Amino acid sequence: MKTLWITAEEALSQLGTKPQTLYANVSRGRIRAKPDPLDSRRSLYQADDVKRLAERHAGRPRTSAVAAEAIRWGDPVLPTTISSIADGRLSYRGHDAVELAVKADLEEVAALLWQTQAVAVRAAGCDLADRSRLAAALMSLAARVAEDLPALGRASPILRIEAADVLSTVAAALAPWPEPLPLHRRLALGWARPEAAEPIRKALVLAAEHELNVSAFAARVTASSGAALSAAVLSGLAALTGPRHGGAWLSVTQLAERTNAVGAREAIRGMLSSEGAVRAFGHRLYPHGDPRAKAIMASFEAPPLYGLLAEAGEELLGEPVNIDFALASLAATFRLPDEAPLVIFALSRTVGWLAHAMEQVESGHMIRPRARYSGQ
Repeated sequence: MKTLWITAEEALSQLGTKPQTLYANVSRGRIRAKPDPLDSRRSLYQADDVKRLAERHAGRPRTSAVAAEAIRWGDPVLPTTISSIADGRLSYRGHDAVELAVKADLEEVAALLWQTQAVAVRAAGCDLADRSRLAAALMSLAARVAEDLPALGRASPILRIEAADVLSTVAAALAPWPEPLPLHRRLALGWARPEAAEPIRKALVLAAEHELNVSAFAARVTASSGAALSAAVLSGLAALTGPRHGGAWLSVTQLAERTNAVGAREAIRGMLSSEGAVRAFGHRLYPHGDPRAKAIMASFEAPPLYGLLAEAGEELLGEPVNIDFALASLAATFRLPDEAPLVIFALSRTVGWLAHAMEQVESGHMIRPRARYSGQ
């Protein structure tokens, strides 16, 4: 049978691609090519190879459709060396986070994630007045954004020094303390609960970083514009406040209040009926249970009510508790202020946001998805 050869125009028409893609397929051996005997400046392409590749591509969803689905809640869209979640295990730069939480503190985790020798956080008080600690952190970061230099074009060692300074700004609002103590002790002493220091330390380590979550993505998008590190952290903190992210602990306290009134099983059923979800249980990235929650819960004896909730939830939903439940339980155990779970989460995750911001700046890429108009 005679082999058929077609022109570049004919090949591109069948493939529906750009010339560069055609040439790349030739270089990879997917499409055979030869010089055109009538014009040595042109090439001809093996028709059967083109047809086979075109048929294969026809069975795939369009790239735009794949991207739209992924950005909702799908595969990671950005490469990172900061953390990974695989086989029910969370790792920080290859180190198991649960194992790190046995002894490490948040400052040591920051040094690991930022790839620097040590991270020192300034001791500082903060006049909260009538503001919550979270409000004070937001205001402090906003003030910095107006003054800080853009991150783009600055050397990595300088960015790491600035990252420690931004963390100090956040810590001054969330964990104000006049003496140079580790952040977990600053929180515990500031809340007059020194006995809570060890569970808080573990919680800070285990909540520091969690791959490309909503707030980390917000921080990376901001950093990709070249904005200051403080602007990236401000974006992350704003995203964290949402009820489907860092604010999920509120649903746990509401569940506990309902349990006091009607019992654990009825409280869970009621929330499931009214909201369609019980955010205290399960995590899509941990089908066999959130290891962070297990490690945090093992560091203290939770009130009996929370034990009943955990048992009832696993029985009714088939899911063990997650980190939101663990943080709310920690706060209830040590009678911490209402905003304590979010304060712990925000202080901890600042370390991860800064790692993502610096990695994004160093990549040199701007994050700019396209929109697909779906209106009339």
